[in-house]
This record gives sequence, structure tokens and C-alpha cells, in this order.
Amino acid sequence: MSFTMSVPVPAVVPTIRAVCFDLDGLMFNTEHVFYESAEVLLQRRGLAMSRGAMDAMLGRRPLESFQALIDYLGLTEGPAELLAESRVVFHELLQTKLQPMPGLFELLDLIEAVGLPKGVATSSPRDYLENVFGRFDLARRFPVSLTAESVTHGKPNPEIYLKAAEQLNVAPGEMLVLEDTQTGTRAGAAAGAYVVSVPHEHTENHDFSQAKYVATGLNDPFVIRLVRGQ
Repeated sequence: MSFTMSVPVPAVVPTIRAVCFDLDGLMFNTEHVFYESAEVLLQRRGLAMSRGAMDAMLGRRPLESFQALIDYLGLTEGPAELLAESRVVFHELLQTKLQPMPGLFELLDLIEAVGLPKGVATSSPRDYLENVFGRFDLARRFPVSLTAESVTHGKPNPEIYLKAAEQLNVAPGEMLVLEDTQTGTRAGAAAGAYVVSVPHEHTENHDFSQAKYVATGLNDPFVIRLVRGQ
């Protein structure tokens, strides 16, 4: 699946010394699975999931995400209650629907081949990250991992990407951040990182104006060029 780029290919690019990935929707198709689980949740309440509701939720920490859904739809239940119910449905769907996004493992191989350190910075909880990574033996490939518990302020606050740059031992401007949402893109940009946004069908209409480039996928030639230092 490809998307129209809203940002031209930059003529001048910095030397990238580290790469930091978002998780949901960027490395794996979990945003698609989440949409299906939210549909089930709302159908039980006589409501329908929508792109607007999804936009309100994406990129945030779990309780913040469900509070956004409550605010968007005017629900009377609390975020913790909705989150608990949603997790049951989500993990049932995850068993059969979880897939890596196209180009993920090829990009990881390239990053390791050129010797760049890498990390993951996700708004999801650590036990969830470990669950997803465990299915693909990825924990050993990401010595730096930041989750919802790692920060006081979630995305779009830049805290998580500032911490990622510190742990990767690079200046934020030398760190390539790969994100799939407006919220995550804003976080990376606010941290001063070099942000490349990689939309999918649930985020293609987001505002990626703060990104340096909007890619067609993880295998986009510009992403490859950045990693190779060309």
C-alpha cells in the first residue's frame, strides 16, 4: 500500500547515527488489530467505530487513548474499564492477525549490517512490548526499549525520544525516528529528531507536516538511503 507524499525528498540530510522505532502500526499491524477490537467493544454498546475515533486514540498511552475515546463519543464508562475489556478482545485477535509491516526485517538487517544502534520507543506498556517481541525473537535485537512506564509524559510530549537519544548515546538530531501517527511524529519533532513518518490506512490522513519526509513504507528508498548514510 502506498500513500501520496506531503513532504518532498530532502536535498540535504544529516548523518544518522542511531535509529528509533515506534511499535504499533510501524513495526507491526497492531493498529489494524486494535481497530477491530475497538469495533467489537463499541458494537457491544450499540455504537460504531470510526476513523475520527481512531485518530483521537492513536499514538497515546493506553489510559490516555481510552479517555480520548470517551471524550470523542461522550461515553460514561471510565477508561480503565474500557481498557480492561478491550485488552481481552485485542489479545484474542492478536493470536491470528499479528503480522510484521512490510520491509521490517529487511530494514532491521540493514541497520545491523551498517552498525547503527537502534531502539524502540512505544506508548504501549512493557508487558505488551515483550509479548509482541517474544513472538518474533526481537528483544535481543533492541537493547534500548522505552515504554509507557519509562516516561512521565506520553507522546506527543518529546520525553520518550529525548530519553531514547540519551540511551542510544547520540544527539537527537542524529537519530532517525520512524513513526506512523501524527502524535508520534509531533513527539519526535519536538525532541529535535530526524523524523520520517510511515503512514498506513488508519493514519494516511494525519498531519505529518512536522516530519522531514513521509515514506511509502519501511522499505522506502529514502529510508534505505538514510540508514546507509548516502
